Amino acid sequence: MSFIAVIDYKMGNLLSVSKALEASGAQVKIVTSPAEASDASGLVLPGVGNFGEAMVHLNESGWIPCIRKWIAEDKPFLGICLGMQMLLESSEEAPGVPGIGIFKGSVKRFPAGIEKVPHMGWNSVRITPGNKFLSGLPEDPYFYFVHSYYASPEDPSVVAAVSDYILDFAAALSRGNLIATQFHPEKSQNNGLHILHKFIETTIQRQGDIRP
Repeated sequence: MSFIAVIDYKMGNLLSVSKALEASGAQVKIVTSPAEASDASGLVLPGVGNFGEAMVHLNESGWIPCIRKWIAEDKPFLGICLGMQMLLESSEEAPGVPGIGIFKGSVKRFPAGIEKVPHMGWNSVRITPGNKFLSGLPEDPYFYFVHSYYASPEDPSVVAAVSDYILDFAAALSRGNLIATQFHPEKSQNNGLHILHKFIETTIQRQGDIRP
């Protein structure tokens, strides 16, 4: 049976992400090495914590080449919170530490002295029309955020949703079979489960497309 692999690199909310995926109908495995994910139909990179520390753990466990190859082959991929930020080239949280580099651009800290940082709680998002992972959601849906930094990609076409806290920022990035969210779908009740279900549908669809 096909399964969705959730990457365990010593950081991230593995249990809540796994339980939410299972509640949405997926068979889930928490994996610690790329070899364990070789037969997966989808790959999930969760993340909570420091950008630099997370990149060190991913490098030490050999995940960087695997993630780049996986995305280059347009296999279904989901990044969550820090797992989205690491897809960019760099972050102000860890100067000099390169990100995975899937998207050109950087991760920036919210300006101080305007609102409380971190941004924590429910916030609405404006969805870019036509994205398959976000289709079917209500207008300006609410999701749960916890973050002090935000993704700033160079290419606006990869921004699937925008939110507003202090300034407009990318709430979701998407390209092909990749979806990455700054918010936590696993903590966002029905709207979050909707996205996870769409992701699971994509893994099933792609498996059907590649069967001999």
